[in-house]
Amino acid sequence: MPSFWETVEVDGREMDLYASVPDGSGPFPAVVVAHPASGLGEFTQGIVNRLAEAGYAAVAPNRFHRVPAEALSDGRAAGQFLNDLETVEDMNATVDFLRNHPAIQENRIGIIGFCSGGRIAWLSAATNPHYQAAVPFYGGNIMATVGNAAAAPFALAEGINCPMLFHFGEVDANPSQQDMQTLEAELTRLGKQHDFRTYPGAGHAFLDHSQPARYQEAAARAAWPATIEFLDSHLKS
Repeated sequence: MPSFWETVEVDGREMDLYASVPDGSGPFPAVVVAHPASGLGEFTQGIVNRLAEAGYAAVAPNRFHRVPAEALSDGRAAGQFLNDLETVEDMNATVDFLRNHPAIQENRIGIIGFCSGGRIAWLSAATNPHYQAAVPFYGGNIMATVGNAAAAPFALAEGINCPMLFHFGEVDANPSQQDMQTLEAELTRLGKQHDFRTYPGAGHAFLDHSQPARYQEAAARAAWPATIEFLDSHLKS
């Protein structure tokens, strides 16, 4: 199972990707991974590798590649410098990279995201027609804009044209259970195929084993197999 770093050009600059592919020559179905606020670190790289073990070519773009290091010298988080319009460009460039790669099945691409990356999974599914499946994990602030975007991801839900599996923690505050009801009502109103699942006693980042205070084993052991089953049903069938 080879893992490696790659770069793609977007908006006149290089963006790094962490990638992992199954053994064999392909072509493979693919999954884009939108990393959480902690960045493209151990947890996200582990998710990419786990997806490759499940038979997917997986890539995680560095959503913080536009943020200069000096901007963080005062302790501010990289997420404060993001812009939805630029993020859409970055995610689209990642999809284009996959669709033009000979080892990828261009019509079998999904997206999965965690925390702020879960928000990006929703936003990406709403703005790029090439996704065949989307899996946000505890994506918060979907009703809010970031940067100078004219509309929040929630307002773009009409553009979602792939099935969605959304994982929520029962005691998470963002997204809360009320947020879940709002999101689900909108997808239902629009006739979008979706499956929303809530895990009892789980909070935010319940899948992230690198954060012991947040990791919840029961929820993680249920959500990950459900995710692979969902991806398999839409990207491998």
